[in-house]
Amino acid sequence: MDKAVNRTLAGVVVPDTPVVDATIDHARHHCEPYLFNHVVRSWLFAVRLGQPQAIDHDAEVLAVGTLLHDITLNESFAGPRRFEVEGADLARCFAIAHGFDTHRAQLIWDSVALNSTPSIGLYKESEVALCTAGICLDVIGLQYNAIPSGEIALIVDNFPRLDMKRRMSSCLCHIARTTPETTYDNFVRDFGERFVANYKAPSTVDFVSLAPFAE
Repeated sequence: MDKAVNRTLAGVVVPDTPVVDATIDHARHHCEPYLFNHVVRSWLFAVRLGQPQAIDHDAEVLAVGTLLHDITLNESFAGPRRFEVEGADLARCFAIAHGFDTHRAQLIWDSVALNSTPSIGLYKESEVALCTAGICLDVIGLQYNAIPSGEIALIVDNFPRLDMKRRMSSCLCHIARTTPETTYDNFVRDFGERFVANYKAPSTVDFVSLAPFAE
């Protein structure tokens, strides 16, 4: 990690290093404004959630993983794998290009790939768990009461939501409509089943019963 230098962003103390600045610029370039604000809020929430318990973590890994977790969530996404995995590969390449070693880059890959799977991500390494927690707070309000309401309001004031619920739902429906095969085993399936005409996911029950074995 670069020499530890911090700054305050929307009331939260975060690392101020060249790689963090480069990541913010990269996220701003690849994300629509509402999505850019979402990834920054998620990062700030992740950092803030780790402070009460003084959770030991690599601050740059947390920044890169959280800021880049949605770079493939858009209406031009075309697969062939689920958007989190495609994004994880891009984030890992970014990290390696900026001097991260294999271990740190893999933590970033895990953070991005598992960002919408809290039943796993919250139990991984601290960087992955905090990334997952920050994202879940911003998307579904998980641990909303763990941060004082005034601090949340300051973060949202600095990085407004910009109609996020509707716009994110539109992106997820687009993925379910255009690349349904990437959604059958993840949360995008819920959007397909509720909002996309003729969307039908196969059942895991059928996969098990039709496996090519006698028993």
